[in-house]
Amino acid sequence: MAKDKDSSAAAVKDASKKRKRDGSRSPSPLADPTSAKVTKSKSDKKDKKDKSEKKEKKDKSDKKEKKEKKEKKEKSKKDDGADVADTSMADADDVEDKTVRMEIDTVGATPAVLPISLVPFAKPLAEGKLAKKVLKTTKKAAKTKALKRGVKEVVKALRKSPNHAGAGASKSEIKNLPLLVLAGDISPPDVISHLPVLAEDHGIPYIFVTSRAELGAAGATKRPTSVVMITPDCAGKRRGGKKDKKSDGSEEDKSLEKIQEEEDEFRSSYKDLMKDVMGVTRALAV
Repeated sequence: MAKDKDSSAAAVKDASKKRKRDGSRSPSPLADPTSAKVTKSKSDKKDKKDKSEKKEKKDKSDKKEKKEKKEKKEKSKKDDGADVADTSMADADDVEDKTVRMEIDTVGATPAVLPISLVPFAKPLAEGKLAKKVLKTTKKAAKTKALKRGVKEVVKALRKSPNHAGAGASKSEIKNLPLLVLAGDISPPDVISHLPVLAEDHGIPYIFVTSRAELGAAGATKRPTSVVMITPDCAGKRRGGKKDKKSDGSEEDKSLEKIQEEEDEFRSSYKDLMKDVMGVTRALAV
């Protein structure tokens, strides 16, 4: 038995010597089992490195894809913004063209006149040349102070005036008849509805005008007036004013001459106007 052990030990030594000479890496049959563990750990490290490298590559590729997507989105947004700006500019150009066209149309065309709502009892109504004549005579009456303005003042004058409705009125009285001028665009109409009745009771002619603003301007007032009464008897009463000590006689004579001329113009225009108004009222009565 001792001889067998010695022979096996010698065989092992000879095999180890041969391995050292040849330089072979193959493990000896009697090598330590920890060598297998070492080889396994090395292979595990290589696998881990490979996996980590693959992960890094994947992460890099994912980052690149994300960047590319972001860039694409930003480009698409920029393109959309440019398109919106183009469309907005186009819309603005269209609006400008429309405004220019509207301006051209408004400049070329005549302004549209809105219909004026008149009171239902606005008869007789002065239109056209007769309306211009009425307004001119009211201006001249305002200069000569032969004009009553407003509802209260006109009602007082109507009540104080003599009754010209009787058959025994003389021609001189008919020539000096006052004239009532009323605005037809008054609201509410109850403000002037009683005035035509009073005028008819006293035998005083009246006529309507379409605009109260025009009537106020003709009566030398800034506000629009609803009614005006032209009284030719009051013309010329403003001459009896106070005289200034410094004023010369020649200047007074010139001013009196101007006043006389204005009064003559007023009376002549008033006569023509009364003829037209009486003709219109007679035509309505028929």
